[in-house]
Amino acid sequence: MGADSQAAPAQGKTGKGRDALVIGASSLGTVFEWYDFYLYGSLAVIITGHFFSGVNETTGFILALLAFAAGFAIRPLGALIFGRLGDIWGRKNTFLITMLLMGVSTFVVGLLPSYEQIGVAAPIALILMRLVQGLALGGEYGGAATYVAEHAPEGRRGFYTSWIQTTATVGLFLSLLVILATRTWMGEEAFKAWGWRIPFLVSLLLLGVSLWIRLKLHESPTFQRMISEGKGTKKPLAEAFGQWPNLKVVLLALFGLTMGQAVVWYTGQFYAQFFLEKTLKLDGALANLLIATSLLIGTPFFVFFGWLSDKIGRKWIIIVGCVLAAATYFPIFKAITAYANPVLAHAESSAPVVVNADPATCAFQFDPVGKAKFNTPCDVAKAYLAKAGVTYSNHDAPAGAPTTVKVGGVTLEGFDPKGATGKAFADARKAWEADLGAQLKAAGYPAKADPALVDKPKVIGLLAILVIYVTMVYGPIAAMLVELFPTRIRYTAMSLPYHIGNGWFGGFLPTTAFAIVAATGDIYSGLWYPVIIATVTAVIGGLFLKDTRHNPIED
Repeated sequence: MGADSQAAPAQGKTGKGRDALVIGASSLGTVFEWYDFYLYGSLAVIITGHFFSGVNETTGFILALLAFAAGFAIRPLGALIFGRLGDIWGRKNTFLITMLLMGVSTFVVGLLPSYEQIGVAAPIALILMRLVQGLALGGEYGGAATYVAEHAPEGRRGFYTSWIQTTATVGLFLSLLVILATRTWMGEEAFKAWGWRIPFLVSLLLLGVSLWIRLKLHESPTFQRMISEGKGTKKPLAEAFGQWPNLKVVLLALFGLTMGQAVVWYTGQFYAQFFLEKTLKLDGALANLLIATSLLIGTPFFVFFGWLSDKIGRKWIIIVGCVLAAATYFPIFKAITAYANPVLAHAESSAPVVVNADPATCAFQFDPVGKAKFNTPCDVAKAYLAKAGVTYSNHDAPAGAPTTVKVGGVTLEGFDPKGATGKAFADARKAWEADLGAQLKAAGYPAKADPALVDKPKVIGLLAILVIYVTMVYGPIAAMLVELFPTRIRYTAMSLPYHIGNGWFGGFLPTTAFAIVAATGDIYSGLWYPVIIATVTAVIGGLFLKDTRHNPIED
């Protein structure tokens, strides 16, 4: 379909009617794409058991998070491929293709056999579908944000594009809602066994609705004007990244905007959920409900901060959001522990756990192929504590010294198989782990969070603060990215820093943070990753970026 055939306003509408259709159709379609993409993140704990059951539990969860991150890792490639098409072929046609890829790949995930059925082919197929999803999403966001911004009147771009910014959170909220409804309808046992597939299969219906809505749109008037005036480019990649003035802006957009925005986004919405479910041992349905409620409270602030950025500027809203997040993450997550699992919080303070071991006997327990054996006394102790979600500190013992685990005032000798092999070794390890488990229980460490003791209003309030940080950094950013680049390379140039920031720095946050926690034993140590990244962005963006709200975009 040629660009010239789409010069008419959307459905013949003008003014507010046209703008409402543009914003509504672009936003709703993007909501469905985010729904598809985030289903996996919401179900990572369950998916671990179905697709990564051939490795130890800690490795399996890290691999599940890596599969989650794989979809993010490839997003910059999608940005290059579809960004180029969008700058040459048009905004509308390009994001129709990305939507089709996203919907089909998500539906296929719901049909994939498990590890028990087809072995290693199962995680490979899962990761392949995640890569297709990431490729599609790499082209979707830049197209939708550019399309809406190019329809927006002067002085309203922040407000108009803020609706696009709500789509990621609304998509996550929709995925949580569908998951929660399915869990409630069929029960937790059936949901974990096979019902988790239903939300993925529902995506086929959403794909049909999304395509129908998107087909009502016409091409961006700014893009049309550029083409009619002969100002387009046939080499957007070379112009965006091969010319230093443009490349410099791309790099500043990455390190001074999107890198910090991304880690704040994924800490506030995904890492918070992993923390509740994996670390604090909350029931999955309850964790979904708490996160969904906080999203419902916080989502209107996307539009508020987008609107505010039209009044006072975009840059400092984003920078302040990064600074607030970096300054308060540790106390907020510690407070979440106190209110979501008070028994665990009390045990950590009254009976701290210390592993004393020769560091030479302690391995970094990450085994992608499932072949390594972590059987030293140090490894056995740390593996059990990580699985139990227990915070512990490491004390280095002299070379050759035996491993001990101290729980409060009681010291337990490290695992000693006494030369046993095979089944005898497994039985000895199981018996030692039972002894450690009994000692932890005696010291007050709970196996799971007690739902009756969860202070839901306070947990929701803290989670909502995390979401409001997200809205500060994310609400104004689409308008700012659009305003940084000229029309002829806008889709390409804004998409790459956005998807490197969100795909790499943000998408790998849950994996990186959980690996840091598993290595250190401190359930809060993973927060250093977003704190450092957000701080770096605040410094670079504050010093080197200028605000863009008065920049013209029709050039």
